[in-house]
Order: sequence, then C-alpha cells, then structure tokens
Amino acid sequence: MKSNKELESIALQLRIDVLEMLLNAGSGHLSGAFSATDIFTYLYFQQLKHNPQDPLWNDRDYFLVSNGHICMVWYAALARSGYFSVEELKNIRKLGSILQGHPWNIKTPGIFNSSGPLGNGGGQAIGVAIGLKIDKRPNHVYCFLSDGEHGEGSTWEAIMSAPKFKLDNLTFIVDRNGIQIDGKVSDIMPLDIISTENDEFVDKYKAFGWNVVTINGHDFNSIRNVFEQENIKDIPTVIIADTVAGKGLPEIEGSPSYHDWRGDNELAIRSIELLKSKLNSISDKQPYNE
Repeated sequence: MKSNKELESIALQLRIDVLEMLLNAGSGHLSGAFSATDIFTYLYFQQLKHNPQDPLWNDRDYFLVSNGHICMVWYAALARSGYFSVEELKNIRKLGSILQGHPWNIKTPGIFNSSGPLGNGGGQAIGVAIGLKIDKRPNHVYCFLSDGEHGEGSTWEAIMSAPKFKLDNLTFIVDRNGIQIDGKVSDIMPLDIISTENDEFVDKYKAFGWNVVTINGHDFNSIRNVFEQENIKDIPTVIIADTVAGKGLPEIEGSPSYHDWRGDNELAIRSIELLKSKLNSISDKQPYNE
C-alpha cells in the first residue's frame, strides 16, 4: 500500500507528463486532465486490479473513461505504471502513434474503451458489468465520467438502467469540476436547478436507485476511505468527486478557458518548473521508474 506522500509524488509527475505532452503536441485538453489526476493516481497505483505485463488479464478490473478528451492523464498513468515506455509519451497525437488525441483501444495497451463523443461511456460500462454478471465473473467495473456530460440524455438512460440489473459490480466516478468547453456547467446545463440548499445532483442519482457518496477528489484520505468501503449488494455505486479544473496550476484553476490547450508555452514551462519544485520538496526518491 502506498502512502499519501508517495501518491502525491506520482500525481505531481503525472501533471508534469501532461504538460510536457501538451508542449510536444501543441494541442490537447488540460483542465479536465488535471482535475482527474489524483483519482487516476489512486486507481492505477493503489486500487485497480490490473497487470501492465498482461493488459487482458482475465481477473483484471475493467476501467472505462467516458470523457476521453482527458486521455493525456490516462496515458501518463499507463506509462508510469508500466504498460508502455514513458518515452512513448513524446509521440502523443502524432500520425501512427499508439497515443492518439482520443483513446483508441485497438492501438493503446491498457485502454479498454475508445471514447470521444460524450455520453457513451456509462452505457458501455453497464454493458460490461451485465456481461460479467451473466458469466458469473467477480471482476469490478469502474467508469470515469465528467459532470458536463450529464447534460446528455444517453447518460441518464444509462444511470436509470444500472439499478434495474442490480449492478453491484459497477462504480461510476464523476469528476465534478464545474466546467466544460463552453463555460461553467451551471450556466450551460445546470445539474442543480431548483434549489442551492440541497445537492440536487446527489439527489438525482439517489432517485434513480444508486448508492451515492461524495468526496474531495484531491484529498487522498478522502479518496482512500471511499474506495475501502464495501459495495452494497444489488446496488450500483457512484462516487461524486468534487474537484477543481486545472488543479495544481494557480494561474488557471477553475477557469473554463483552459478546457482545451491555448498554446501558451511560457505558461507550460513555468508550470512544469513549479510542479518539479513541489515534487523535489516531497521526496528525493521516486516510487516508480523514470
């Protein structure tokens, strides 16, 4: 089991990797990748049953990402956990590369679902969970979703169907960072419409028959505690992670403007130096291969 300090070090390295990929590619998505980083860190270096040497290991957990545009942090987590060389990250978004601008499961080791258009990952994950139930296999299915794609009707159709099939082998993780490409979620398609006194987004999931928990998506104690809880029999679980878009870069935190990369190389270079200094202050020794 990794300590919080080790997990924080890995998360800092993943953020550095994302920025370096953005510099190499000249394009990509930043804010969502950074808001998701701490959860991806915990999943790949603590929670998931997976085998980088055998990505199709029969006993693995299944991990799907619905908002595939944040794939740079997914690629970084896969590389740092051993699915392919860290050097491969330099080929992001290049013709013929195994690392395309959106995840492609045919070419990239460790990627289970191709994604890009929002609103599809939840349904895909439910299909996998149903199949595992039919085959009486104990594998667990995790699906990472954005808050913005809850404006898609297909997402809510999926949410409605999971309790019908009693999918206690399914966990949704929602990155509630409050932004999407056009602006704030609260302005584009609010998840809380009637009242600010209650958490209506939580209430919606509960009304559809889910076990709902909320966490601070940047606090490893909070993340650890929720994943250590046992699943409730016959009920799917959703973890709503409150996060900050662009977390770790004070100049852009919470801003929809950096949902996609603006080509500000000076900002990227400054940010890499900032994150490296934080990484050096946490630990002199990396808990994984460079």
